[in-house]
Amino acid sequence: MIDEVLSELTDGVDKSLDALRRELSKVRTGRAHPSILDRVRVDYYGVSTPIAQMANVGVPDASMLTVKPWEKSQASNIDKAIRESGLGLNPQLDGDLIRIPIPPLTEDRRKEMVKMTKRCGEEAKIVVRKHRRDALDMLETLVKDGEVSEDEGDRGEKKIEETIAEATKKIDHAVNDRESQIMGG
Repeated sequence: MIDEVLSELTDGVDKSLDALRRELSKVRTGRAHPSILDRVRVDYYGVSTPIAQMANVGVPDASMLTVKPWEKSQASNIDKAIRESGLGLNPQLDGDLIRIPIPPLTEDRRKEMVKMTKRCGEEAKIVVRKHRRDALDMLETLVKDGEVSEDEGDRGEKKIEETIAEATKKIDHAVNDRESQIMGG
């Protein structure tokens, strides 16, 4: 029974770490890359839609992205979504083509990216703590229902805490690595 709780906890923590790594990969380090726009959503006929599902995203050079909507009428919606995304990008609408110059990372911009990285880390820690709380609740229920002894419950609780401590270290490590990439260029 405890093994099932720990297995569920480990799965949840692993998924949280994978999600964090994906989010951190989207944080700019100074070069144009289509994944910069991955989390930008556009209202597409009432449905929040990723840009990649409604347009071609190109990288003509290291400092420019282009977005060509499949439907010309969506260009202004995409432009608006990019401006409001919090990415600090200033798209230029040119007919039905959107040009997005990727500004070089100034010291201030690098600091903003580091803040974004830390925010991603904090969000991951919140999710991991939620998994911890769920695992502890399941364990408490098992003890209360008499399916496991108090001692087994205590040992399970220690294992849960060890798993969470290890996950927190991994989150901090991933965030610190990305911060050094951002600050280093």
